[in-house]
Amino acid sequence: MAMTHDLEGRTAVVTGAAQGLGRAIADRLAQAGARIVAVDLPDRLTLLPDIWEGVAVDLSASTAQDDLHGLASRLGPVSIVVANAGLVPPWRGVESLDAAEWQRVMTVNVWGVAITLGAFAAGLAASGHGSALVMASINGYCAHPKQVLYTASKHAAIGVMRSAAQDLGPRGVRVNALAPGPIATEALTDRMVMRAAAGGLPVADALAEMASGTMLGRIATPQDVANLAHFLAGDGAAGLTGHVYPVEAGLV
Repeated sequence: MAMTHDLEGRTAVVTGAAQGLGRAIADRLAQAGARIVAVDLPDRLTLLPDIWEGVAVDLSASTAQDDLHGLASRLGPVSIVVANAGLVPPWRGVESLDAAEWQRVMTVNVWGVAITLGAFAAGLAASGHGSALVMASINGYCAHPKQVLYTASKHAAIGVMRSAAQDLGPRGVRVNALAPGPIATEALTDRMVMRAAAGGLPVADALAEMASGTMLGRIATPQDVANLAHFLAGDGAAGLTGHVYPVEAGLV
């Protein structure tokens, strides 16, 4: 895919930018010319490129909302906000939920998304072409066994996105959600290794089985997600808001 510099001169704030999909998205936006402000946990900021501005914020902390508002006030107009930071809890069925785990995941995956959008609402409006992206999941509109907490959090994140799109639309700000399916990341293969060790399919077989369940015959990649984020962040998507966009290579 040919790279354009259509985001030159624009500031992009990406939460959870040090690793995983957040890193892939931030890399893509940077390649398109955006200035990156990477928000992540303090111990992860060392993973960032020197040219990016790293800001330490723990979205599970009681100070997170104030921290984000302080950052937003300092930055002023911001063209792009990607509320990507989130937690993937261990799989548990509805009969074995853990209260502390539930609270922590909901705080990061739902409250963290909401306060990120709220903190940067004025900056997005001031930019004149604000675009916010929420990292959801296919679990935001479907469910799988033993994923009660994660599914609930992603359903809620999509609800936050849809309400925020209505709140901010009159100010010229677009808000959309990315909904990845299984993505070929290190986190996915790590989970497969654990399942294999517990008697599940070998990793190669599990990956092949997953790929066979898609129309494209492959698992979607972080680059696929980053490409869509780049498009939605830019002016080519100026008429799109309030939508959920699956990235799953055509699950069948």
